[in-house]
Amino acid sequence: MKALKKILLVLVVLIVIALIAAAFISKEVVYEKSITINVPVEMAWENVNSLEDLDKWSPWNDIDPNMKKEMTGTDGEIGATASWESDVEDVGKGSQTIAKIEAPNLFETDLKFYSPYESEAKGYIKLAKEADATKVTWGFQSEVPYPFNLMMLFSNMEDSMGEVWSNGLSKLKQLCEEDYKRKQKEEEEEEEEKLKLQELQQEQEG
Repeated sequence: MKALKKILLVLVVLIVIALIAAAFISKEVVYEKSITINVPVEMAWENVNSLEDLDKWSPWNDIDPNMKKEMTGTDGEIGATASWESDVEDVGKGSQTIAKIEAPNLFETDLKFYSPYESEAKGYIKLAKEADATKVTWGFQSEVPYPFNLMMLFSNMEDSMGEVWSNGLSKLKQLCEEDYKRKQKEEEEEEEEKLKLQELQQEQEG
């Protein structure tokens, strides 16, 4: 009986220590990842300024191509919401609503997750001019309630999210750079057509 009391006492002490420690640990969770895309800011902005644009390079589409999706509101405007539902645990069920748009530098959404667990977060995409390219930073900010914030000491965000987010940003980079090359080619072809027309007009006038 004495041994049992000692064990219980130790457990109580450990719990108290853990609760006290949790009080000094930040409840804020921030994770972000960046990539440099070789296009002007305005060109990159065209692929991040609506919920439909985000879906084009979302890495979760690769995890579950068959997830159910629904859109409400006017996409590209504050208040528009995209919802998803998947049987795949890594995708789960949730929604994101456009919260702030500051073209061409910031696109922010309110995220709500319903499964596999309930939580809320602020998602954001920041664009910044970097020489002749664009630095795109994709991130989110959330808060873990006390005393569960203690678990942040034992979790590694990069290990759990890094690969998926890198895949998404790589898809965005490819999409932007292919669009930019296509646009440049179209502009070159238009310029060639103009030159041909000018030469033809000069020949006719001559």
